[in-house]
Amino acid sequence: MFRSLTTRVIVTTISLLVGGIFTYTIFNVRQQQEMLIGTAREATELLLHTVESSIYNTMHIGNVQDVGMILSMVGQHNQLVGVRLFHPHGTIMRSSIPGEVGRAANENDLKIYQSSKNYSIFNIPPHGEVLSMVKPIYNEEACHICHGNKVRVIGILNINYSLNRTKMQMLEGSRIFIASSIAITIFLALAISFILLKFVREPLNNMIKTMAKVERGDFGARIEYEGKDEIGRLIDSFNSMVDRLDVAHQELEQLHFQQLERADRLASIGEMAAGIAHEIKNPLAGIMAAVTIIKDEMLQDDPREAILGEVVDQVKRLDKTVNDLLFFGKPSLPELTLVDINTIVTTTLKFAAQHRGGPNIEKRIALTPDLLPVVADSKQMQQVFLNIVLNAYQAMPSGGVLTVTSSATVRNGIAYVRVDVADTGSGIPPQILEKIFTPFYTTKAQGTGLGLPICEKLVKLHKGDIRVTSDASGTVFTIELPSSTIDSTEMIEV
Repeated sequence: MFRSLTTRVIVTTISLLVGGIFTYTIFNVRQQQEMLIGTAREATELLLHTVESSIYNTMHIGNVQDVGMILSMVGQHNQLVGVRLFHPHGTIMRSSIPGEVGRAANENDLKIYQSSKNYSIFNIPPHGEVLSMVKPIYNEEACHICHGNKVRVIGILNINYSLNRTKMQMLEGSRIFIASSIAITIFLALAISFILLKFVREPLNNMIKTMAKVERGDFGARIEYEGKDEIGRLIDSFNSMVDRLDVAHQELEQLHFQQLERADRLASIGEMAAGIAHEIKNPLAGIMAAVTIIKDEMLQDDPREAILGEVVDQVKRLDKTVNDLLFFGKPSLPELTLVDINTIVTTTLKFAAQHRGGPNIEKRIALTPDLLPVVADSKQMQQVFLNIVLNAYQAMPSGGVLTVTSSATVRNGIAYVRVDVADTGSGIPPQILEKIFTPFYTTKAQGTGLGLPICEKLVKLHKGDIRVTSDASGTVFTIELPSSTIDSTEMIEV
């Protein structure tokens, strides 16, 4: 469930919302409690001042006995637990509760008087929590008649204000605020969920469904969305991408159809060329034999001998072209054995040294010893390396450097033996480089365009890979063949 982005956003948002509202609720409830207690304290303090004024007025006219009556009348208030006047030493002198007179004042009330504050909250069974407030009654000049002038405080006025109603008000206010907070939280959670599901999840699900249609090949699928927000821009980009994919798909289909037609034509041409090659090969053999006999019977100084020699060379070139056509049409299967690639390269270089451009080429050979053997046909691989080396010679008609290296490499977890053949010629232009393995494509006046395609086919038959890189400083052919760790029975599929 939490793999859904929308679900994670909803849960995270609601969690933050609940946490914020919960924190605000606690803070607000505490503020309300402090306000209610402050209101109770102000009411108690006002009542305390009123009682104090009444006592002063009564004592000034000498009606000391009326003090108890004033305290009794005030004590009838339903939120007052008690109103009393006690001596600084702690003895109760007057009280709204007659039974308290003469007793010791409550220890908590006495501590309030002795502290810097004039109020405190504590529990008095069975009344519960009460707000207790004290106020000293000072010995003024009018009081000296009865109390003398030796003491500064002649009594402490004390009021115990019950907080039961205040607590009920706090509880009721807290319930209302908490209920309101829960209702607001639920409303906001539902509103946020609806907005995310309607304007985020639904368009994303539509996009996923449309993408699935496109994956199945339906490039006409589009998403309808009228919004101009981020989701709308994303959907517009998606529709634009599908439009481009549709165009590209149509172009690919057209190109594929053209390639199939071209492949059919090439197959027909190949069959025709193979048939023609078979028809030409036997007459060429007869011509070659006849011309050779005539040439051998001529005198050495006969001027016609040079002409016949040229005829022999041309017949050999035609025969090679016919053989290349036949081999490319249906190459013979390789005779696989375990061979050392370094030995094949060395033998090939000896053959290539007989080429007329060989003496002008500096050869740099760096063959890694003790390479793993490869499962290959040594004659076919010699044909591949010889073709590439001769091409390198032809790329350096004025001389140059031929570098041949061998090494071990690993690609995609498979061990290969690698051979690099590099020349210092003028390089192959990019527009030609991409076509060098195309059959019958050649830039040579007397070439057939089958040399490198045959090399590529032979390397592929050995489950290897052939690559070429080129720039103005020269060309490098790279051939990689799987080592003998590969089962030879899995290498060739005929």
